[in-house]
Amino acid sequence: MRILVIRLSAMGDVALTLPVLKAFVTEYPGIDIVLVTRKAYGVFFREIQAVDLFTPDFKKRHSGFAGIFRLFMDLRKRGGFDCVIDLHDVLRSKIIGFLFRISGTRVVRIDKGRKEKNDLIRGRRKTELKHTVERYSETFSRAGFPLVPRKGRCIHPGKEAQKKANALLSGTNVSLNIGIAPFAKHPLKQWPTERMVQLIRMISDRRGGGVRFWLFGGEDERERLAEIEMAGKDIISLCGTLTLEEELAVIGELDFMIAMDSSNMHMAVLAGTKVLSIWGGTDPSAGFGAWGEPPEHSVYISAEELDCRPCTVYGKGTCRRGDFACMMRLSPEKVFNRLVELGFI
Repeated sequence: MRILVIRLSAMGDVALTLPVLKAFVTEYPGIDIVLVTRKAYGVFFREIQAVDLFTPDFKKRHSGFAGIFRLFMDLRKRGGFDCVIDLHDVLRSKIIGFLFRISGTRVVRIDKGRKEKNDLIRGRRKTELKHTVERYSETFSRAGFPLVPRKGRCIHPGKEAQKKANALLSGTNVSLNIGIAPFAKHPLKQWPTERMVQLIRMISDRRGGGVRFWLFGGEDERERLAEIEMAGKDIISLCGTLTLEEELAVIGELDFMIAMDSSNMHMAVLAGTKVLSIWGGTDPSAGFGAWGEPPEHSVYISAEELDCRPCTVYGKGTCRRGDFACMMRLSPEKVFNRLVELGFI
């Protein structure tokens, strides 16, 4: 038996398929999965032998509407799919699903809970929504494969990447390696940079030395990361210095990470590292929190104090109040005190 699973982006959302796929291959040995995702994310699935990656070429062969049809035909050549599970539910995956359906293959599509999420940000709903991992799991259940998603470490980099990570983090007089992922894709999810620098200094002062801070971020964040790096000799930016697999290996060896609502938050948890996440316009209750982490590992201004939160599901747009209160009221002291209360430092 073979099933086709589709989840193309974004990085964090693709990584969050791991707790479900790992559980699936354990619960249903002998069933093969062809996973349609982007080539860059292949490292997440390197150790799952039952998962065969198909990475489309959206720049050439699979670009445009004609490219979607070619993608469908290329997938059909893989042959013999008993079911298609669409974990993305965007136009491209809907068209592919439709083509498979009319050709006689059963298709099951994720319920993203769009109305529930819209009600949440409009203040009509106060209860916590299902986590994205739970939505993935429910989609597999509706396809006939009930399972319990994994919690804990799901990413295991290769030996060479692990060796490089261990060498990088080793050093005398270093008692704590802390990851810092200070940025996110959208502005409503980003804490002001100067506040992160203040927090780093507060942690360093409390420990009296022996702490190294490792900065994580994408190529488009290189200059801003360099500004933070200049704030202290024990702050080191890893931007552009490692492969994704090496970066994951480093993350997995950290004592903990401080991150925004971002892919780095998800990758850290899946690499087995505890995370303190900082939230602004978005909120863990929308279903995108760090999988398996306790609620107290998320820091934000409560809706009781600031009733406009959350104002967005994904962090897009600008502050409607104009003062970015959700992040500006979140002081370095508040985040620092949470770290102390939790015993992180």
